[in-house]
Amino acid sequence: MFDSIYVHVPFCAKKCNYCAFNSKVGSAEEISAYVDALATEIKTLTPDPRPLTTCYFGGGTPSVLKISQLEKILREVKIDSAEEITIEVNPGTVDENYLRSLRELGFNRLSIGVQSFSNELLRKLGRIHDYMTALDTIQTAKKFFENVSVDLMYGLPGQSLIDVENSIEFAVAQDVQHISIYGLEIEPNTKFGEMYAAGNLILPDDADMYDYITETLPRFGFERYEISNFAKAGFESRHNLGYWTGAKYLGVGAGAHSYDGKIRTSNVADVAAYVKKIRAGENISEIEEVVSRSAAMEEYCFLGLRTAKGLKVADFAEKFGTSIFEIYGAVIEKNIKLGLLENFNGQIYLTARGMKFGNVVFADFLL
Repeated sequence: MFDSIYVHVPFCAKKCNYCAFNSKVGSAEEISAYVDALATEIKTLTPDPRPLTTCYFGGGTPSVLKISQLEKILREVKIDSAEEITIEVNPGTVDENYLRSLRELGFNRLSIGVQSFSNELLRKLGRIHDYMTALDTIQTAKKFFENVSVDLMYGLPGQSLIDVENSIEFAVAQDVQHISIYGLEIEPNTKFGEMYAAGNLILPDDADMYDYITETLPRFGFERYEISNFAKAGFESRHNLGYWTGAKYLGVGAGAHSYDGKIRTSNVADVAAYVKKIRAGENISEIEEVVSRSAAMEEYCFLGLRTAKGLKVADFAEKFGTSIFEIYGAVIEKNIKLGLLENFNGQIYLTARGMKFGNVVFADFLL
């Protein structure tokens, strides 16, 4: 049985300049056909009954769907047992009636893609909203949701430390419960990727931005529980914590991934191909990886180390039948000496410096 379900909605009102996710601008006909196919997949491929802990609608921009379309999908997901039901929304795609309807459908957590509170930076990113629309969306959402998360970005072209300070100040002032912070990554096959390759995209040194964010948010009650995520007590994303702690999850929709604890599978990514295969009753997923013992160890370590709590020595021994020090003793000792890891009271976790250079540590845990 799966612990959680992820529902992928691969449509947006506009493709952002930095986005490499499996998403596109879709016509009304494409979206309608996709919703029908998605409902069919969920109905026929998920186990029943479904005692899910969490449900997450991501994308893309799930809020480009009509409320009736979301209702059709939820009818098949059967979310009654889920304790946390999240949907991602973007400012400019929702109004008060839409947000009220989301709450009435059963969603109890909202993740709002703000990215910045600077109109100039939003324009550069290719976002469809402005600063005031973002603020209005957050404040309206708070009328219906007690659990609101905001996404912000740093390291953006033309962004200054003052811009980051202002965005953090505005986000904190909205009295949200969760803030996710992402450094810009230049991906191929994006507008930013093309501009960067042509030498037309100048990026700032983001070290001071990172330091400001990670030092400031805890002072306002947002504890860092994962490398990119900060939450007030009790409002950590349970769905994402499941990914980082080895939970079994089912992904539905075009390009979605699933993991049953042993095998990782992925659905066909192309939307038209996905719809066609569903209609024909054909298989839409393929085995991406049969997770070996060594691969499971690697993943357990670098996913667990993303969290503030890190790894429990006893849990590793129980899961793999051997001591973590037998497999990774030299790696752990090396990174402790570098000030990147700490080993205390049966827990191995990243230090503040280790959080900053997490990818360096994770690479050491590859066998």
